[in-house]
Amino acid sequence: MNFEAIERVFRALALEAGAAIMKVRARRDLGVETKSDDSPVTEADRAADKIIADGLAAAFPELAVITEERADSHETRAARVVIVDPLDGTKEFIRGRSDFTVNIALVQDGVPIRGVVYAPARARMFYTRADGSSVEESGPFADTAGPRTALCVRRPDNAALVVVASKSHRDQATDDYIARYAVADMTSAGSSLKFCLVAAGEADLYPRLGRTMEWDTAAGHAVLSGAGGHVVRFDDHTPLRYGKPGGENPFFIAHAPGVTLVPPPG
Repeated sequence: MNFEAIERVFRALALEAGAAIMKVRARRDLGVETKSDDSPVTEADRAADKIIADGLAAAFPELAVITEERADSHETRAARVVIVDPLDGTKEFIRGRSDFTVNIALVQDGVPIRGVVYAPARARMFYTRADGSSVEESGPFADTAGPRTALCVRRPDNAALVVVASKSHRDQATDDYIARYAVADMTSAGSSLKFCLVAAGEADLYPRLGRTMEWDTAAGHAVLSGAGGHVVRFDDHTPLRYGKPGGENPFFIAHAPGVTLVPPPG
């Protein structure tokens, strides 16, 4: 696999999709519709999806692609597959918030190995380099990559952890679980940015006790792995894997090494 090309194309497609999303965001009418599962979709989702799907087909015609906005792709099974969420955090986008991202990930044998997470409204871009390490690129973004800072999870203090939790999907079960840790600070973030905050050493722990799909998590998972972090199942703390029927994830915990995970209740 040409990982230099993966890095270059994923980055370029994320930027192009982000620009299309921001163009729609600048309008009053976002073209909001409701999908069959009652989740919202906007013109920005559809525009970004087309840019990424067409770009991947042109650059890597041999690669299978799963994308949220194309239901006929959801049962695709392949040893090597690209998993895409063209606009992760659609509800945040509709509400006028900035915590939405473009997610593109390469998954090999159930493990996310490369990915890009781009938050266009926050001008933050995180991705894995060709060698598998993760970086954050500083904007403004152009065709040629700008300054990049290596990402590395921080060494956690289990007596004073920094926790990041979902902004839109926070519930009592999550709060009860977090309360079992010694927490010094807690922050909220939307979309896959939560993985990136752990990867950047801005948080130690991100527990998710709620429904997510593989396209919600694969890119952030790759970025966190490239920074030395882990994503494990909530129930048994084994690595979270991909290629599950239907694409639905179990509850999970993303964390820096050194965090002493507490067992699930019961």
